[in-house]
Amino acid sequence: MNALYWDAIRNRRSHYAISNEQVTRDERIEEIVNEAVKHVPSSFNSQSARVVVLLGEQHRRLWDLTKEELRKIVPAEGFQATEEKIDGAFRSGYGSILYFEDCTVVEGLQQRFPLYRDNFPVWSQQSSGMLQYAVWTALEAEGWGASLQHYNPVIDDAVKAAWGIDPTWKLIAQMPFGKPVDAPSQKEYLPLAPRVHLFG
Repeated sequence: MNALYWDAIRNRRSHYAISNEQVTRDERIEEIVNEAVKHVPSSFNSQSARVVVLLGEQHRRLWDLTKEELRKIVPAEGFQATEEKIDGAFRSGYGSILYFEDCTVVEGLQQRFPLYRDNFPVWSQQSSGMLQYAVWTALEAEGWGASLQHYNPVIDDAVKAAWGIDPTWKLIAQMPFGKPVDAPSQKEYLPLAPRVHLFG
C-alpha cells in the first residue's frame, strides 16, 4: 500500500494551537471537501451528508456566536476559561467546517425500508464520521492542523439562523482548522493484541 496514505493516517492529530495564517489557497480547501463529500460511502448510497465551510470573518463569527450561546448556560465565574479555550484553540484558526446530516434523507430511508428503520440514524452517523475523518486527514496532509468539536445542540438554532441553514439538517460536528503553531501532545496507544483478533 502507498506509504503516503499511511503517513497521512499516522500524522492526523488534534491540533489546538492554530493560527489564521493561510496554508493553502481557499480553492484547495473546497476541493478537499468536495472530493470527500462525493466519495465517502453512505448507507444505500443515500448521500445524506451536508457541509458548510466558513472562512475568515465567517469562521470568527461562528466562534463568537458559540461563546454567546455558552454564556447563557455557563456560570459567570467559569466563563473566562471557556472563552480562553475557544479564542485560543478554535477562533484563532483560519476556518471551520460544519458537518450536518439531512434528516429528510434518513427519514425517507426509514419509510422505504422499515425493516432497517432503527439502523438508518446509526448508519447516518457512521457515514458522517467517515466524512469527518477523510476531510481531517486530507487537511493534515496539506499542512493544516484541525480538531473536532461538538458544541451541538447548544449552538444548533443559532447556527441555522445565522447562515440560513435548512431546518431539516442536523448539526453533527464542527472542525476548526488553521496553521499549526505547536506540536500536538503525545498520544498513547493501547496494546493491539486485545483489540485485534485474526482467525485463519
